[in-house]
Amino acid sequence: MTDILEYADQAWSGDRSLREYHSGALRESGLHAVADGIYMWPAFGNVYVLPTEDGLFVYDTGDRRTADDLYQAVRALSSAPIHTAVYSHGHIDHIFGMGRFDDEADADGPTRPTVVAQEALVPRFDRYRLTAGYNQAINRRQFQSPGFTWPASYRYPDITYGEQLTLTIGGERIELFHARGETDDATIAWIPERKALFCGDFFIWSSPNAGNPQKVQRYAHEWSQALKHMAALGAEILLPGHGLPVLGVDRVRTTLLEAAELLDAIYGRTLELMNSGATLDQILQNVSTPTHLLEKPYLRPSYDEPEFVVRNIWRLYGGWYDGNPAELKPASRASLAQELAELAGGADVLARRAVELVENGEHRLAGHLAQFAADSSSDPAVHEARVRVFSQLEQAATSTMAKGVYAWATVESRAALAGTDTISELESKVADTMRWSV
Repeated sequence: MTDILEYADQAWSGDRSLREYHSGALRESGLHAVADGIYMWPAFGNVYVLPTEDGLFVYDTGDRRTADDLYQAVRALSSAPIHTAVYSHGHIDHIFGMGRFDDEADADGPTRPTVVAQEALVPRFDRYRLTAGYNQAINRRQFQSPGFTWPASYRYPDITYGEQLTLTIGGERIELFHARGETDDATIAWIPERKALFCGDFFIWSSPNAGNPQKVQRYAHEWSQALKHMAALGAEILLPGHGLPVLGVDRVRTTLLEAAELLDAIYGRTLELMNSGATLDQILQNVSTPTHLLEKPYLRPSYDEPEFVVRNIWRLYGGWYDGNPAELKPASRASLAQELAELAGGADVLARRAVELVENGEHRLAGHLAQFAADSSSDPAVHEARVRVFSQLEQAATSTMAKGVYAWATVESRAALAGTDTISELESKVADTMRWSV
């Protein structure tokens, strides 16, 4: 069995990748002891368990796919009931492990576990139910998972709080505090006597996920402030929502402050340019992220990308108008594409040029022309070119966000070539091209 703390030490130093963690192999060994009396279940969304005299304290509860495995892993450790479970935030990879424990409590007679969350989580769940179809569509695309179904029901919290809440469970003092970052409903847990900090998705062994192109507003500046606050606590172990623990006061502080520095660099420069009257395009061309930070093993842009963070800052402060007057009331994509295709001499000309550009490394221009060609024509040669272009864009992309969008574009064109546009037929015809990305 992999020693998870030794693995964490090697990963932080850059001597070992997170491939084994992402493969799911670590959770096959059940719960891992990561500190005195604290156990980690390394799933797609990590789960942490602290046995107390009054029952188990659980921070996060994982996703639907592994809920049964989580139950078995916890029960292999202890038969004690869950006293309290805290949701770090409302994303569905963190909140779906309570079902078996609730059923157990209903059958055996004790009170159900108490679930605690920040008060903004309740309207989040309400919104998820309201926008189930949209969330299903964007998650299929983001994670390249055409069979994914968005959940219809949720385990709502029993207790919510505003900014701070202190729990005392079996003699353990657990301090909860709210901050906004990836979400508006995030809860950080701090156990001062154990110097253990449960940070949720404020740190995930990647550059901060503050820019996801397909999700609701994120908060880069408040995220940075939360990281600085956590860095000042003197934690000896940092327990993230994804990825491995970070061990040692100096490493924890360095990790958190460097993530904050990265966000501050993007935020400060973006705001400076906004205040100068720059357009979104001008800002995107002129905001750079310190290379020395992106080269850190725990800050590489493997999930999100800094330029997406710029767009989210613009959205927060500047609205949806990007400064280009032609985009204020634009023509339809199809009519614009048809006009450009006619000027170029046909959609096939655009498609051929897109392929030439991508072969020469001009990926962004190639993507535009391939999409214009597909928007103006359903010719098979056009879709074959679109597959070729966006396949190369996916291979070149470093982040899950970009890879998901580009891969989905290739699937759309493969579906068009196969003569179908329904998701069920698409799934059966091109399932071999898809994969779950983590």
